[in-house]
Amino acid sequence: MSTATVFSPLHVGVVGAPRLVAPRTRLRLTRRGRAVLMALTALPLAAIVAVPLLSSGGAAADSSVGASMVQLQYVTVRAGDTLWSIASRIAPQSDPRDVVDELVRLNGLTSGAIQIGQQLALPTNLR
Repeated sequence: MSTATVFSPLHVGVVGAPRLVAPRTRLRLTRRGRAVLMALTALPLAAIVAVPLLSSGGAAADSSVGASMVQLQYVTVRAGDTLWSIASRIAPQSDPRDVVDELVRLNGLTSGAIQIGQQLALPTNLR
């Protein structure tokens, strides 16, 4: 007669009580797993580098670098002045809408409201 051997996860100990033995496995990273691990590691590093580079912009009137690239003149706001009247006065040959847009962008204004005595930066090519 022949004998069949069956391996089971249950082994009988010395006392006779069965105990469960977990099979041993080795952790293996596949090519895709390595790529995912590298991407998860590189993404935060790329964000740390990119955020300061992308948020370094500012208004040209406030920046010494921007002021060296564009020659600026300044005008003081008088009583009764509006951005439209200043634009018409400093560049009579240009469309006032374009000049007002340039004044708002250059001075970092969030609205068209200006104050008496406020200094507004003007690019020299408008005069």
